[in-house]
Amino acid sequence: MSQVGPPFRADHVGSLLRPPVLRDARRRHENGEIGAEQLRAVEDDAIRDVIKMQKAAGLSSATDGEFRRASWHMDFIYSLGGISKSDERLHVKFHNLAGDLEFSPPGLQVDGKVRLDEPIFADHFRFLQSHVDPGVTPKLTIPSPSMVYYRGGRAAVSESVYPDLEEFFADLSAAYKDQVTAMTGLGCRYLQLDDTSLAYLNDPTQRELVARMGGDPDTQHLRNIATMNAALSGRPEGLTVTTHLCRGNFRSSWAAEGSYEFVAEALFGELAVDGFFLEYDDERSGGFEPLRFVPKDKKVVLGLVTTKRPELEDPDVLVRRIEEASRYVDIDRLCLSPQCGFSSTEEGNDLTPDDQLRKLELIVATADRVWGGK
Repeated sequence: MSQVGPPFRADHVGSLLRPPVLRDARRRHENGEIGAEQLRAVEDDAIRDVIKMQKAAGLSSATDGEFRRASWHMDFIYSLGGISKSDERLHVKFHNLAGDLEFSPPGLQVDGKVRLDEPIFADHFRFLQSHVDPGVTPKLTIPSPSMVYYRGGRAAVSESVYPDLEEFFADLSAAYKDQVTAMTGLGCRYLQLDDTSLAYLNDPTQRELVARMGGDPDTQHLRNIATMNAALSGRPEGLTVTTHLCRGNFRSSWAAEGSYEFVAEALFGELAVDGFFLEYDDERSGGFEPLRFVPKDKKVVLGLVTTKRPELEDPDVLVRRIEEASRYVDIDRLCLSPQCGFSSTEEGNDLTPDDQLRKLELIVATADRVWGGK
């Protein structure tokens, strides 16, 4: 199943289950029982192991599992200049078959001009890059710029610093553009911008939330796309950029539902990325019809294998669903992945490391069955 360049026929979103030894070390560090160097040594060992696991599964790309982060997005966002943690907490309601639960991380406030003081996750990437085998592409995952505004809205952006929101979005794009340039300079050739906002906006309940936050629910996706495009404008040659769009992933739960239809035409037609990782593991995601808007020069990575449950998917069903999607996007531009990460926050989803490995192996085997040597 050879393929030149990402996204690969068999790929994955990024985050992976943290081993117990790592979770214990993070807890001990937070409690002041071990220092930063001791924590980093544990992280290093765990990342070496998870890189080997991805190679053993047959994947052509590797991430560090996001093992040095508490969550997929907030660690990055808090590292941007002009943004700090607020005293308030975010309240995101998640759902699962057993009921509801709430994710309540610290909020954020934009209290200065947004900027990139230094490349974020540069050391993380250097370590990953130095430990992957030849032929394996290291992938860096970061939250899209959309998430900065979506996590607080106008109320989180100081009006004394940014009386005009357009200046905020311009600075945010510029900071991200600096990040993209810096990481490419370090050798990054595969960058993924993770964005739940664009998928959330398909849900009428989430659009109501945007309105309460002071945004326009009918045009917020257009603002997000414009901000991302500005960040990616003039990006260096040789860099593949994808985006991952899901409806929430926290301890095997979700936050939103609904087809991609509401955002599809603008999203697929205007967003300047090379590929889309799309959540398609159950009925919450709707059908493949929105894929009719995908241009012929873009790839779609179908997230057909769920990370929310340990049960292994039927490979025949996966093949059939890929064939269904190929009615809208040529099969040569399709790939396969899990619907989201296995551990968007350090708590992780309700699977075991063995479940995780078997799902990744299933993706590789199914991709080989569908595309063979392509």
